[in-house]
Order: sequence, then structure tokens, then C-alpha cells
Amino acid sequence: MQVDVTKEKFVLNKIVGQKSETVVVEGDMIVPDVKPDILNTINTTGNVCIYKKEVLDGKIKIDGDVNVYVIYLADNQDEAIRSLNTNIDFSQVLDFDGCTGDMSLDENVTIKSIECKILNGRKINVKATLQFEMSVYSNEDVDIIRQINNIQDVQVLESNLNVNSLVGEGCSKTNAKDTIVIDNIDNLAEILKVDLSIVNKDIKISYNKVLGKADILVKMMYLTEDNRIKVVENRIPVMGFVDIENIDDSNICDMKYKLKNMLVKPNSVEEHSIYVEIEVELYARVYENKDVNVIEDLYSPSECLGFNQRCVNTMSNKCEVKEMCNIRERVMVPEINGNEIYDVDVRPVILNRNITKSRVMYEGELELNFIFASSNTLGIQVKQMKLPFNFNVDSAEISQNMSIDTAIEIVNQDFVVGADGQIETKVDLEFKLSMSNTIKINIIDEVNIDETRDRQIYSMVIYFVKPGDTLWGIAKKFRSTVADIARVNNIEDVNKIYPGQQLFIPKYVYTRKEEIA
Repeated sequence: MQVDVTKEKFVLNKIVGQKSETVVVEGDMIVPDVKPDILNTINTTGNVCIYKKEVLDGKIKIDGDVNVYVIYLADNQDEAIRSLNTNIDFSQVLDFDGCTGDMSLDENVTIKSIECKILNGRKINVKATLQFEMSVYSNEDVDIIRQINNIQDVQVLESNLNVNSLVGEGCSKTNAKDTIVIDNIDNLAEILKVDLSIVNKDIKISYNKVLGKADILVKMMYLTEDNRIKVVENRIPVMGFVDIENIDDSNICDMKYKLKNMLVKPNSVEEHSIYVEIEVELYARVYENKDVNVIEDLYSPSECLGFNQRCVNTMSNKCEVKEMCNIRERVMVPEINGNEIYDVDVRPVILNRNITKSRVMYEGELELNFIFASSNTLGIQVKQMKLPFNFNVDSAEISQNMSIDTAIEIVNQDFVVGADGQIETKVDLEFKLSMSNTIKINIIDEVNIDETRDRQIYSMVIYFVKPGDTLWGIAKKFRSTVADIARVNNIEDVNKIYPGQQLFIPKYVYTRKEEIA
């Protein structure tokens, strides 16, 4: 006979697995007929766009492209600076144990390095090393038994837990558009490089909607018709809504901003401007904090109960911590020798991470790529260097067994040229730590009465506590109750018993109803 129970529904969200993988993608660039041959390459940069992702059984598929800009020295009489731009498409299928098609993927793909090789004067090969950081999540609808209704003497073992129940998830796409104006005295000849980054991210939850706001920082280096190198920087606001039912401002939200496509197109020379259009995907996952009383075990002295029990994993104590890392160093770049710095590509890299109680310790380095004016025949030069740093994030929320996802945003960067090749380096990094615990919950499904017994004889058993015993386990074994054992033995704290302790166990002997008849 099935027992009448009261249940509550939860959507448990758990991390199935996390994986980091390095992938090399490559493609060839052909020099257009209107441009001169390549003598040598000077600098290569790129931006990654992801336009499709799929979770398959045991695999992850990610499609995208790398938008590449190459600055090169032309093989002509003037040996002028020129540039090439192309897209390298890729489709990567990566093994991922434990994932299935109904799960969701959170991916972050960055360029670890990019290089090119001249094949001939009209063709070069580009290799981009991409770093794939992937987390796969599963959602499970679980009915948790909160109360047993039709058995008066049922004994239950409860745990009070705080879990992050998934309210919903969703995504939307939005376009950020702007016309970036350059100096009126500049007649644009070529765009040498374009760098994109999403900064100033913010979210707001209202009824059934998540509002995502951010800025796309666009930094472009360009060449004028009179062979001057200039840099222009602009911020394009991006905003979008993600519709998710039954959410409010008390919920916790993870919002990811992904570049999906980009278009950079110079307008006519007379307009002195560049048109930029960027497609961005906003992906939101919304949780609520819930205190849950979970029945982990049960029995009845008067009934023989049967039930199914299983263990599920879910997230708990989800939170976010932000800390600013201010790097102030003097670096020596003798090659600059007081010349103008056109641009510095800054890439923070985490080499090692150590988690202790209340602290995460990072060891990393800034990869710096200086592009500066030079007195050589090219008029431009590139210098790469690495600047090591250490940074600690302290918070009472941090524990050693936490799952921690670290995102780093470059908030500010400034490089001041001093004497004798000294560069005053000022870089501000915002560390954003998204943290959660994984906890195990023992879930009881259906409860049934296997056989009914009638109380016949009251008896007493003497029992000596063994290592690992609990009062609950002893009471269940002898079909007594924790309250009765504690009362008979004058136990004040039911959680404190010790090996070798003598206990008197009141118990009842039952016979089946059909045997009595």
C-alpha cells in the first residue's frame, strides 16, 4: 500500500564536469590584387566569435571563427606598412565524459597565441592557439518528500539544507552599432588592427525579465594616406533582455556575454569614420536560495515501510566576489627609447591557483605586446614581454572544496614612457569569482507499507555502542525510537554517544496480522 506523502518540487542544477582544452585552428590568407606582396609580418592579432554550440552524448561541438588582422611590411619600392584581414572558421568536436544532449554548456574561448608564416609573397598561413574553458550543467526536476501523512508513529531523519534551485534559463541576441569618428585631418587608408572587449557588465532582474547592460570597448589602430599610424578608442553600449518566467529581484543571476559576429567597415574617406556592428548573445541562468528540510531516512515501529533512496548532487551557497588587482611596475624596454607607444595589447594569464579557507591565491603574468614608433625604416616596431604578478582574494565565503569560476576584466591600462626605456606600467584588473558548493542530498522517492504488524510484546534489550553507531541507527535497528532510548537512558544530547556505552533499548515484538487470525 502506498503511503500518503506531501512533496515539494525543486529544479536541481549541478555541474556535470569542467574541462580545459587547447586547440589549434589555422587557415591561409591570400593577398588581394589591390595590395602589394608581403615582405615580412610585423604583428598579428584576432578576436574570437562563437556562433553555435551543441552538447552531444559524450561530446561538445563548438563552431566559430577568428577574425584576424595582420600588419605587414610590403615588398615594394616604398616598403610601406599594410594590413590584411580575414576570418578563419573552425568547427571543433571535443570529448566530454558524462554529458548528454539535454544538458547546457557554458564556454569561454580565448586566443592563447596567434602567429603567421609567409608561404609566398601572396599567401600566408595563420595558426591560432585557442583555449577552450567549458562547464557542462544538468537540470533535474526532483520531488522531495516533506511530510508523511497517514502513519502516526513514523520516525524521520531530517536534514536542513540550503540549496540553489534553478528558476529558469534563457538567451537572447542583440546588436551594438556605432559610427566611430576619427580626426578630420586623417584620411583613412587602412585599418591595421581591431581589438574588442566587453566591460562594465551589469544586470538587473525585474518581473520575468533579466536586463543585461555592458559596454563593448573598441580599440582600432589605423593608417592614414600620408602614412601616419593612429589609434582611436570608443565604447559602444549594449543592452538586451532575457525573458525568464517566475523570477524577481531576490534571485541570483549568472549572465554571460558572448561575441557572435562582428562587422568593421570604413565609410567614405570624406566622412572620416568607421562603421562598427557587433552581435552579442546574452545568456542568463537564474537561481533562488531555498532552505529545504529533506527526509533522508525513515521507519515505523508499527509498520514495515519500504522506500527507494537515491543520492543527487546540487549546488549550494552560490555567491559572487569581486576584487580589484592594481599592478604598478616599471619595465625596461630600451627599444622604445622615448618614442611614442601606439598601443599595448594586455592579456592576463593565470598560471597557478591555490584555494584555502577564506582565500584564493593566484600566480599569473601579464603578457604585454608593445607596438611603438621606431626610427628604423619601418617606422613601427613590436616588443613582447611578460610581467609576473601575485594576487589574493580574501572572503569569508570561500572554502577549500568550492567550485570557483574566475573571470578577469581589464578595467584600466596606462603606459607612460620615461627616460632610458623605462615604462611606468599601470594595469587594473577586476577579478570576478563565481563560487558554489556541490552538496549531496539523499532523496526518498515513493514510500510503501510492505506488511502491517500488531503490537504484541514489550521487551528491553541491552546494547553496547559500536564505533560508527548513531542513536538513529540503533533505534531503527531495534524498531524503537530515539526519544524512547534517550528517555530510558537519561541521554540529554541525542547526538552524543560513545563506543562501549551501555544502552537499554525499549523495543516491541510484532507479528503479522494474518498470523494472529
